[in-house]
Amino acid sequence: MNERYRENMHIPVPSDTKETDKIKAITIFTLMDSPLLKIIGQPEATNIQPMGQLVYDRLRYSLAIGTRRIRSLHRMVIRSTDTGIININCVDPLGRSALLMAIDNENLEMVELLIEYKIVDRLIADHLIALVLGKVVDMFKDEFSLTPRDLTSWEAVPTERATFTPDITPLILAAHRDNYEIIKILLDRGATLPGPHDLRCGCDECVTSRQEDSLRHSRSRINAYRALASPSLIALSSKDPILTAFELSWELRRLSFMEHEFRSEYQELRKQCQDFATALLDHTRSSFELEVLLNHDPSGPPHEHGERMHLNRLKLAIKLKQKKFVAHPNVQQLLASIWYEGLPGFRRKNMALQALQIVKIGLLFPLFSIVYILAPHSSFGQTMRKPFIKFICHSASYLLFLFLLILASQRIETVILDLFGIPPGDQEILDVDPTIRRGSPPTLVEWLILAWVFGLIWSEIKQLWDVGLREYVGDMWNVIDFITNALYVATIGLRIVAYYQV
Repeated sequence: MNERYRENMHIPVPSDTKETDKIKAITIFTLMDSPLLKIIGQPEATNIQPMGQLVYDRLRYSLAIGTRRIRSLHRMVIRSTDTGIININCVDPLGRSALLMAIDNENLEMVELLIEYKIVDRLIADHLIALVLGKVVDMFKDEFSLTPRDLTSWEAVPTERATFTPDITPLILAAHRDNYEIIKILLDRGATLPGPHDLRCGCDECVTSRQEDSLRHSRSRINAYRALASPSLIALSSKDPILTAFELSWELRRLSFMEHEFRSEYQELRKQCQDFATALLDHTRSSFELEVLLNHDPSGPPHEHGERMHLNRLKLAIKLKQKKFVAHPNVQQLLASIWYEGLPGFRRKNMALQALQIVKIGLLFPLFSIVYILAPHSSFGQTMRKPFIKFICHSASYLLFLFLLILASQRIETVILDLFGIPPGDQEILDVDPTIRRGSPPTLVEWLILAWVFGLIWSEIKQLWDVGLREYVGDMWNVIDFITNALYVATIGLRIVAYYQV
């Protein structure tokens, strides 16, 4: 190295040969422009080795790790163990120890060597970061034991040198990576992930966090929900993964409307929860397994084959707007088989035969209804419980009800009297204008309409009793039915008042 180059590099000319090694090492660092220069640090007070040799040895140690020279590293570790020349637990400017750099390089042989010589004494954070990275699980899971404090307060380094923000715990990081093995190890060792506070929470912790840094507060909530939405974490920590995915998806939907700035991220996490719940349906191998899954009720007995299917889980999916779950082919196939139960071969018939069978059932609905009222548990009465047959009968009944309303509005009794003749004593009745006639007793058609109205009201009362007031009001069709029935009752009441007062 000539004098001019040394002058440009601001390297002093050695006054004696004792500084040669030191200048050599500093020159190498300068030429490489490497951040590993900071790894040297200050020599120990008790170290009596020359500065040049110390710097040079640490440089070789760091380069051996960075360039994956396992043999050179092995020799230096043995030498350091015997003499203590090199601080084998030194870190680079990024806060990475030798072990963590070896893991980043995915050099398993070097990791095995460092673990063998117990180069894991710096901070428990190194263990946890290395473990969560998921590259050396089998090596690490028996090398150390975590305490409850380690599982939460794991970044024992200053914030400016920390690898992750303080809210990122090992379990959260493992859940972000969706690493099943790592999550299981941490959960088995007692790690927990408490749910984030509500968006409008007014506790001292949330108020202080928002005042100090509102962005970090929002990002910490997103990080927590991103971990909670991990399929592996849901599968390992929840007794009812589908219910957990449904509820979390609904909560993320609510947050997406409340935090508009992060709406896309919340919607992405919601989609992840929906995909996880839907993917579980692919693992059902038979109709019975699918029935058990869709009829599961946490507060009730398990579903048995042959029982009436209430489909509680499917109803919950509809309530929480899980469209992918409801639209899954397995679910649709089961619903189709339930819908057409009682009509074997109906779907394989052509349209003409299907229409003929529908008309036949529609015309026989009065007979079906009478049998169901008299003997509801008979085989013929049970036919009325089949969904498609019940739908046809209800449709035919409502069409007949509309037909009766049309007849009543047209004063069909007067039309019949005109067509078939009028008894001599009833001629005065027709002389009165029907549009101004009040207080007349109900006709036969109106009595039939009254019976239908009572039936509709009774049906709504039964539905209200079954689902509860909150769910009943939540369906707009029920509100429309209630208003319609209320108008029917009001009309009947006015007719009664007119009958007694006019």
